[in-house]
Amino acid sequence: MIPFVPMPAFEYGRADAVSPLIRRVIANNPGPFTYTGTGTYIVGGGEPGAGVAVIDPGPLDDAHLAALLAAVEGQTVSHVLVTHTHRDHAPLARPFAQAVGAPVLAASPPARTVHASESLDEDHDETFSPDIVLTGGERMQGDGWVIEAMATPGHASNHMAFALLEENALFSGDHVMGWSTTIVAPPDGDMAAYMASLEAVISRRFSTILPTHGAPITEPGPFLEAYKAHRLARETQVLARLRAGDRRIADMVPVLYAAIDSRLWPAASLSVWAHLIALERTGVVRATPGPTIKADWTLA
Repeated sequence: MIPFVPMPAFEYGRADAVSPLIRRVIANNPGPFTYTGTGTYIVGGGEPGAGVAVIDPGPLDDAHLAALLAAVEGQTVSHVLVTHTHRDHAPLARPFAQAVGAPVLAASPPARTVHASESLDEDHDETFSPDIVLTGGERMQGDGWVIEAMATPGHASNHMAFALLEENALFSGDHVMGWSTTIVAPPDGDMAAYMASLEAVISRRFSTILPTHGAPITEPGPFLEAYKAHRLARETQVLARLRAGDRRIADMVPVLYAAIDSRLWPAASLSVWAHLIALERTGVVRATPGPTIKADWTLA
């Protein structure tokens, strides 16, 4: 079982200290895919005049913009960092950056932006464009902090996590979340890329993981191993459904995800599809007529 972390008490719009170098302001956009809402992180000391970085400004929301501007009042924002271009992370980046006079840094927007299901809140902000394009490995510095960009594709092809070197902490965006497993939604999401990124995060042995949605993960080692084991177990379960005679993703999901809210089944269908695409690429399964979400799937 994944040792999911409960969310501590919070108040929308309030800047709460997470550590000596980190504060968080949560947007009032709760939902089945955002949990309690988008958590925007402010990195840097809270004293007047300090230089800070802001990670994942969040959705277009006037109240959240006002709360962020209040939280950084009297300080200098040097970097606005965005983990990926989904609509609950990126749209507020440009208005906030213009208000504080800082550049927006992120990976290039994906070439493909269409999800298989229009019911997801996970679609991309197609208007998003960073001022500085990150590819991974870049370091941003401020007053008493250094942040390193870490490419973590999978949930999104342009997903970028950010490591705070002083605290050996990772701002994981949606790559790892403390309250739920991560959606991997083709065509932009890629399960093979996700698993490779997860291994890369595990190998860094971070002391803390700070997801955009949910509480900090303070024991990342066992948590990440459980996260990985869950993905491998889900792959085994998908293969078991094929052996049992299921041919369509729509037949598999109600069995595989019987214990979760049915509102999440469209997203679960995309994750099953992502597993099947990865298995099809390695020759384990076949798809007729091709590897679409509505294909007939069989063991090779």
